[in-house]
Amino acid sequence: MFLPTDTFKTVVASTPLVSIDLLVRNAAGELLLGERLNRPAQGSWFAPGGRILKNERLDTAFERLTQDELGQAFKRAQGKLLGVYEHFYDDSVFGDAPDTHYVVIAYALDLSAEQTVQPPSVQHGRYRWWPLEAMRDEPRIHSNTRDYLQALY
Repeated sequence: MFLPTDTFKTVVASTPLVSIDLLVRNAAGELLLGERLNRPAQGSWFAPGGRILKNERLDTAFERLTQDELGQAFKRAQGKLLGVYEHFYDDSVFGDAPDTHYVVIAYALDLSAEQTVQPPSVQHGRYRWWPLEAMRDEPRIHSNTRDYLQALY
């Protein structure tokens, strides 16, 4: 269930949001990142993902988010749970205020050499496959995304 804007702004100001991030690796071991169009983390390279909706089961959220973010639905059983993370931002989709707090459930999703994804340009303006080694010190990659690297090795 998507909330009306005023209600959602109150939620962002008052509670953490729960989301799923998708660490998608191709057969070469590179990670798919998108350049964020929206706040928070606007302009930085970030893992695809999104919020879990009220009354949405994790399996359903995973399938919806993979479809929305990757252009193809995957089952949650196809992913590997990496862990639960906290993301704090000084801004939000609404601007400089309120700030945003996410509790993120991160999953790795490994693609075979035959599998491809066609991510739509809704949340991210462009996409790129990044070698993991190149991500460690790259300032354009958001620190919250770089934090996942330890779990990927």
